[in-house]
Amino acid sequence: MNYDAIAMDETQDQYYSSSLPESSLSHDSGGRSYFNGQMNRGTGISGLKKRGHGSRSWIKIGQDGNSQTVTLDKATIMRHCSLPSRDLRLLDPMFIYPSTILGREKAIVVNLEQIRCVITADEVILMNSLDGSVGQYRLELCNRLQNEKADDLPFEFRALELALELTCTSLDAQVKELEMEIYPVLDELASSISTLNLERVRRFKGHLLALTQRVQKVRDEIEHLMDDDGDMAEMCLTEKRRRSDTYTFSDCFQTHASGRVISRSAPSSPERTISGVQMLQRAFSSIANSSKHGSSMGSSDNGERIEPLEMLLEAYFVVIDNTLNTLLSLKEYIDDTEDFINIKLGNIQNQLIQFELLLTAATLVAAVFAAVAGVFGMNFETTVFDYPSGFNLVLVITGIACVALYLALLFYFKYKKVLEA
Repeated sequence: MNYDAIAMDETQDQYYSSSLPESSLSHDSGGRSYFNGQMNRGTGISGLKKRGHGSRSWIKIGQDGNSQTVTLDKATIMRHCSLPSRDLRLLDPMFIYPSTILGREKAIVVNLEQIRCVITADEVILMNSLDGSVGQYRLELCNRLQNEKADDLPFEFRALELALELTCTSLDAQVKELEMEIYPVLDELASSISTLNLERVRRFKGHLLALTQRVQKVRDEIEHLMDDDGDMAEMCLTEKRRRSDTYTFSDCFQTHASGRVISRSAPSSPERTISGVQMLQRAFSSIANSSKHGSSMGSSDNGERIEPLEMLLEAYFVVIDNTLNTLLSLKEYIDDTEDFINIKLGNIQNQLIQFELLLTAATLVAAVFAAVAGVFGMNFETTVFDYPSGFNLVLVITGIACVALYLALLFYFKYKKVLEA
C-alpha cells in the first residue's frame, strides 16, 4: 500500500507539472521567472525528501529460509521494526560508521563491516549490495535455516551468529594475507635498506593500522555487549515477544475472571467487611512480597535467557581477540625491524664519522708536509742547500715527523674511545 501511494504521488506530480498551459507563462516575463523560481525551489525540496526518505533495495529472509529482494524506504522499516532514524543511519552506505550492534525493543541493528541488516524475531532485512559478503550471508543463512532445524538457538541469535562468523572470518583472512605479504618485505628490508623497500613497508604499515582499528572496534563492541546484561537481554527478541503474549493473555484472563466473580449488585456481608486501614496494610505487604520475589526470579530468569547469547558472544570474542593479537604481534615485528634499521643506520653513520675523522687527520698531516716542502722550496739562502742531498734529507725527516704525528693522533682517538679499538 505504501509503495502504491508513493507511485501515485509521483504520477500526480508529473501530471500537474506537465499539464500546465504554456500560454499562461508567455504573457509576463516576471511571472515566468517567479514561476520558474517556485518550480526550482519545489524540485530542490522534493529532491531533498527523496534523498532523505528514498527507497533502497533490501533482502528479506524469513524463518523458513526463503529470501526475496524488496524495495523499502526508511519510514516503512522504522514503522515495521520500531526503530529511530539514527539507527537506520548506521546502515546507510553513504555514511561510514564503525562496527556496531544495537539491541532494540523489536529488532537488532547490526553493522559489521559489509554486513548491514536489521534482525527481528522472525525475519532479517539485509541491505542489498554487490559485495561478496552480503551474498555469502544470504546463501549461508538460507541454507542453515532450511537444513538445520534442530538448533536450539532462537532465530535472531542464529542470524547474529552468522554475521559475527562471516565478519570474524573475513577479518582473519585479511590479517593472514597481510601477514604473508609483509614478513618477506620486512626481512628484505632488514638485509637491504632501500627506498623501494621503505615505501612498501610504509604502505603496509598504513594498511595494518586501518585493519587494527577495524578489528579493535569489533572486539570492543562484542566485549561491551558481554559486560552489559541489559543490552544482551534487549537482544532476546523471541523471549520478549513470548513474554509479551503471555502477559497479554494473563491480563485478559484476569480481567475476564474478575468481571465474572465480582458483581456490583452482590450484597456485602458485615462480618467479612474489612476496614480501609487493614486493606491498605494487606495491599502494601502483598506488593512488597511480590516485588522481592519478582526481582529474585527476574534476575535468575534473565541470566538463563542471556546465557546462550553470552556463550555465543564469548566464542567469537576469543576468535576476534586472537586476530587482534596477531595484528599486535605483526606491529611489534614491524617496530622491531624499524629499531634494527635505526641501529644499523646509526652504526653506518658512526663508521662514516670515524672515516671522516681519519681523513681529516690525514689531511692535517699532508698539509704539514706540504707546508714544510713549500717553505724549503722557496728561493732563500740556507746551509741546507750547501749539501746535494740536503733537501731530500729535509723531506725524509718531515715525512717521518708527519707519520709520527698521524700515529699519535690515532692513539689519542683510540684512547678517548672515539675510534674502535
